[in-house]
Amino acid sequence: MIEITHHDAVAEIHLARAPVNALNLEMLHALRGALAESIRGSARGIVLSGIPGMFSAGVDVPALLQADRAGARAFWREFFATGAALACSPVPVVAAITGHSPAGGAVLALMCDYRVMAQGPYKIGLNEVQVGLAVPDCIQLALRRVVGAYRAERLLVSGAMIDAEQALACGFVDETTGIDQVVTRALHWMNGMLALPPHAMLATRRVARADLIATYANVDALPIDDFLEGFFHPQTQATLQALVARLKSKG
Repeated sequence: MIEITHHDAVAEIHLARAPVNALNLEMLHALRGALAESIRGSARGIVLSGIPGMFSAGVDVPALLQADRAGARAFWREFFATGAALACSPVPVVAAITGHSPAGGAVLALMCDYRVMAQGPYKIGLNEVQVGLAVPDCIQLALRRVVGAYRAERLLVSGAMIDAEQALACGFVDETTGIDQVVTRALHWMNGMLALPPHAMLATRRVARADLIATYANVDALPIDDFLEGFFHPQTQATLQALVARLKSKG
């Protein structure tokens, strides 16, 4: 489900929940634990990678729809807590986006310092609106920081999924490369950061990310209950149930 590989001072946290790295409570808990373990250890930087063709398909919707209100709240709190762990990481984190990265996968990537995406037919985006979910401001902020307010509005309100070339053009990702080079390029960027005088680099990073860090500093201050109410809205539930039915018919 989660694998950790050490590349000298860099820990690679590899998402490995076949077939599509769908995020359930167990996987999010494991990811957050891996982040904490890496930071407590000797890692001076972290690379977050997925499987070839799929960084993460986002939330495991079929599983979540089976949960009661308490179970759904536990999931969403862990989702926001995992995002917060990335956003507030004291060491730089690179998203090695090895393929598609919709919705929850895109959220994880946006919390990182830098994003390298595989070239090709892969899509990334916050497509929550298309599946009936409203995007809270704390997640909108993460997108506004990297693409600007107007572009973020256009992408968010339409729930657009864009390909790697479009993502690079609008700043959603920082670079693209061949799928077999995504982790290599992520490590290259990270090693460049770690070659800088660490006190100055980390202090400057904290200032540059202060808005994101302040937003995610207290997980329980995030709009988890408002989001939960939106998740249980009849229109949202109907849209998600229809999505699952379509996925089952394709399977």
